[in-house]
Amino acid sequence: MHPRHYNAHHPQATHSPLELLDDAFLALARAPQPLTLPAQLVCTQPVVEALPVDQVRARLVHPSTPPEKRLEVWREVVRRSHTLGDPWTTVTLAMAVPALRRQLARLPRPLPIERAEAEQEALAGLVAALATLPVDHPELDWALLRAADRAVHRLVYAAQRRATHEVGDAGVRLGRLHGRRDTDHPGSEHEALARAVRARVVDISEAQLIARSRLHGVHMRQLAAERSISLAQLYRRRGAAEQRLAEYLRAQGDTQ
Repeated sequence: MHPRHYNAHHPQATHSPLELLDDAFLALARAPQPLTLPAQLVCTQPVVEALPVDQVRARLVHPSTPPEKRLEVWREVVRRSHTLGDPWTTVTLAMAVPALRRQLARLPRPLPIERAEAEQEALAGLVAALATLPVDHPELDWALLRAADRAVHRLVYAAQRRATHEVGDAGVRLGRLHGRRDTDHPGSEHEALARAVRARVVDISEAQLIARSRLHGVHMRQLAAERSISLAQLYRRRGAAEQRLAEYLRAQGDTQ
C-alpha cells in the first residue's frame, strides 16, 4: 500500500499517518479470520502453528527475540509484500511502526515541519526501499529503517535551511530600517510593521507575531499555545509573513 493512502491532511482524517497505518494493521490482526504468520519465525519452540501478525510484531520488538529471528520475520513479510502485495505490504510497513516512532522521537525540537509530514516522509522512504531491497539483503531490517530515517532528515534539513534563509532576509531589512532616521519613513521596526499593515502586506495578526517574537523575544512555543496552533504551523506562518515583509521592504528601499 502506498504511503499517500495515509493522508493526514484529508478533511475527515483524525489520526496521524502512523496511527492510520496501525489501525489498518490491527484490523487485519483482529479480524474474525486474522492474518497470521508461522510462529516458528519468532518462537524457538512454538506451542502453536501460527500467530496473528500483531503478536508477531510484539515479539519482534521484544528484547529477548534474537536478531536472527527478527531478520527471518522481516524477510518473510518482505517476500510476501513483493510477491502478493497487499495486505502484506501494509503488514510490512506496520512492522516498522515502533522503530519509526523511536526515530521520530529523536528528531531535534522544535520541528520545522508538522509531525504528520515527518511520519508521511518516513513511510515514503520505507516504501521506496521496500520496492528495491532484495529479500536476501544481509541487513534487511536495518536497511529499511535507515532509508526511512534518511528521508525524514532530508525533509527536516531542507525546512531548516528555508526557514533560516527567510528569517535572515527579513531580519536584515528590519535591521536596516532600524538605523534610518528619515521624516518620511520613520526608522523603528514597529513603524515598518505598521506601514506594512497599512499596505496590506501583512495583517495585524502577522505583524503582532513578528513583533512579539522578533522584537520582544517572546518564545514561539508560548505564542503557539496562545493561538491554539502547532509550533510548526506558527513557524511557517511567520516565515511566509516575513518573506512578504522582506520583499515589501526591499521594494521600499529601492524607491528611496
